[in-house]
Amino acid sequence: MRRRKFLTLRRRKFLTLLGSVAVAFPLAARAQQASKRPTVALVLYRAAIESALLAAFTERLHQLGWIDGRTVVIENRWSEGRPEQIAEIAAQLVQEKVQVIVTYGAAVATLKQATTSIPIVVIAYDPVGSGLVASLSRPGGSVTGLSLQAPETAGKRLELLRQLVPGLGRLAILFDATYLATVLEKDNVQSVARHLGLEVEPFETRRAEDIAPAFDALKGHTDALYVAGNSANAARIASLALNMRLPTTFEFAVPVRAGGLMSYGPDLADLFRRAADFVDKILRGAKPGELPIEQPTKFNLAINLRTAEALGLSVPPILLATADELIE
Repeated sequence: MRRRKFLTLRRRKFLTLLGSVAVAFPLAARAQQASKRPTVALVLYRAAIESALLAAFTERLHQLGWIDGRTVVIENRWSEGRPEQIAEIAAQLVQEKVQVIVTYGAAVATLKQATTSIPIVVIAYDPVGSGLVASLSRPGGSVTGLSLQAPETAGKRLELLRQLVPGLGRLAILFDATYLATVLEKDNVQSVARHLGLEVEPFETRRAEDIAPAFDALKGHTDALYVAGNSANAARIASLALNMRLPTTFEFAVPVRAGGLMSYGPDLADLFRRAADFVDKILRGAKPGELPIEQPTKFNLAINLRTAEALGLSVPPILLATADELIE
């Protein structure tokens, strides 16, 4: 009897141990599975004005089977207009060993310098000319993505501005001198503007602190402002120009929603959707250096009607009919 009782107790202990292992194993398996979820980091400028870009990217990635929190981890890093913050973010992402980084504008060069091992999907001006990739067809290295290079848009942007600002004769160009692609854009705009018979004066910025002095310098010396680059501070520039009653033109619609007059250029939300396709391919094993750089295919004309009214400008009916986005 005593032996039978002893065996029964041992059997109970064994079953209890077996049960605890059975419970622990799926938990461990789930934890291991969760740890294998790839991390995709987006490095952007300001959460307040770029949330639509993040939404476009996340939605497309979801359509491709990557669901945030389940099959992938999407991390959003915002520099909030501070260039030095981008270098800190880059160092953090390298230390965390994320699987893919997505970024655009001036942040591209900083991230490229920070790592050659983590794939970077960029939306950048002239990727070849700025040294980001070897060629459009075979980028090589760890960078791929989409080009913003569309030189003909500068002429189109100026033509649209002339329609909005009758009698436009003097044009100021505000450009980021620390970003080679923006310097090249400034040169292109100067050439086109002079061909159109406009007086042109460039004003360079290197830091956010340079913007206010630049506005002081151009005050009373121009009829309109062409903003090249300065993505991190575009909304602030739009606000300063509106306070000065100065018409502005930008490449993207984001600063127009913040008070800029107009923009014409590649549809940035569409480019972020397409960036998600690059991320999908990389997460499934493709090498970034073998994914050709793609060109913009969708362009966007945005006009802020409130700003036009505040500036005393009348928007021609043809522009009202053809604009992709009217801010009222």
